Formats: sequence, C-alpha cells, structure tokens
Amino acid sequence: MAQDGPITLTDLVIVLRACAGEVDGVDLAGDIADRAFTDLGYDSVAMMEVSARMVERFGLELDEDRLFALGTPAEMLRCLNQAATGDGEARR
Repeated sequence: MAQDGPITLTDLVIVLRACAGEVDGVDLAGDIADRAFTDLGYDSVAMMEVSARMVERFGLELDEDRLFALGTPAEMLRCLNQAATGDGEARR
C-alpha cells in the first residue's frame, strides 16, 4: 500500500514494534533515528521481518545487501523515501 508523503520515524517505529517488539531498556518512543539497529535489539532476522513488513505496508523492497548496510533508522528512512520518489535503491 502506497502512502501519501514520506515515510516517517513514527511509521518505522510502528513496523519495528510489530516485528520484534521492544527490547528491555530500549525506548522506541525516544529519539532513535541515529541509534544503531543492533543497539535497539534488532538482529538480522528481525531486520528481514522489518523489510518484509515495509513491502506489505509501503510497497517498497530493500535487497538484502542494502538492508544490512543500513545501520540506523534514519538511514533506512532516507533509502525508503528516496525509493518512493523513484530515486533510490529500493524496489517498488
């Protein structure tokens, strides 16, 4: 499903919570944009689930190499939003 406007950090947090929840001691409601996914408790399996949910929710698919190169939520949002405008490495 396409979305009007850019994908926001709030949108991504909803997907993160749906995929793997929150690790004890990690507050996804805080300023997490520049925190490493690993620091947020998301391993490679969780990131694959996040990627699958992004396809379902926004119609944007990141290949595995690109997905694992994204270290933070901010990097993921930049990549997805560039792809949404036709100027990125994700596929519609």
